[in-house]
Amino acid sequence: MRITRRIATAGLMAMALAAPAFADDKPLILVSVPGMNFPFFVHMMKAFEAEAAKQGLTTIEGDGQNSAPKQTADVEAALTKGVKGIVISPIDVNAMAPALQEAVDAKVPVVTVDRRVPSVTGILGHVGADNVKGGEAQGNLILKLFPDGATIANLQGQPGASPAIDRNKGLHNVLDKAGDKYKIVFEQTALFQRDKGLSVTEAMLAGMATPPQVIVAANDDMALGAIEAVKGRNLKGLAIIGFDALPEALAKVRDGEMTATIEQFPGKQSAWGVQIATDYIKSGKKPDQQINLITPAAITKDNLKDAERLDEVK
Repeated sequence: MRITRRIATAGLMAMALAAPAFADDKPLILVSVPGMNFPFFVHMMKAFEAEAAKQGLTTIEGDGQNSAPKQTADVEAALTKGVKGIVISPIDVNAMAPALQEAVDAKVPVVTVDRRVPSVTGILGHVGADNVKGGEAQGNLILKLFPDGATIANLQGQPGASPAIDRNKGLHNVLDKAGDKYKIVFEQTALFQRDKGLSVTEAMLAGMATPPQVIVAANDDMALGAIEAVKGRNLKGLAIIGFDALPEALAKVRDGEMTATIEQFPGKQSAWGVQIATDYIKSGKKPDQQINLITPAAITKDNLKDAERLDEVK
């Protein structure tokens, strides 16, 4: 009886010792996006999950639900569960800084994707689009389409989000230097949301004797809302330029309802972020450079084939 008990005890001990080794074979990481209510972030999450599976990782999926407190709570819960890494697109560069600094201080590698948090010391790496260049691509397209000048309405993104800040900066880099013939006649946030893009554009058009020649938006959702507002007033000939190259936006470009959108290759960004985390978790390898930026490109009817998500267009 004693021998049997010893054998059973030894077996349990062996299993207990083996469990962490098995867990280490498939390290647990948190992959987090600002909100799965945005198609852009749904695509990003799918890319996170696909690359994590390819790299042999297990994941906790974090949906920030467009709330910094919710995304913060997800990070803190993941740390409690002992994650080996965090790959995250932060909803707000300031609000998320304390939670991410807590992770870094706990020796958990953090990789940011799409949105940087420069105030946090010790971030392993960042992968994103060069959003300033993306905004400049919007501006340069306006100059190309309207060489004699234009009136422009600018629908800005969520305040505090680094893509919104950088895209707005890039747009102004171009238009502010182009001279007085390019006039921004309206500029207001629509929070990256389609319904806000619709309501803000409706209010703008109702208050103007003459509509702007161009509506430029910091993402496609706002641009798609603007399209509905323009249709509602039966206006023709306005150039509408979005950002993100969502499948629905690409269909609108194909069909002539949207002039252009900016492709920032979010799937490539997401996969690269998971690769950086994997290399560090499995071998301690840091990326060659901390900040890795992809140059966005303007997508029009002429180069639809260059869009990352063209195969999803219906």
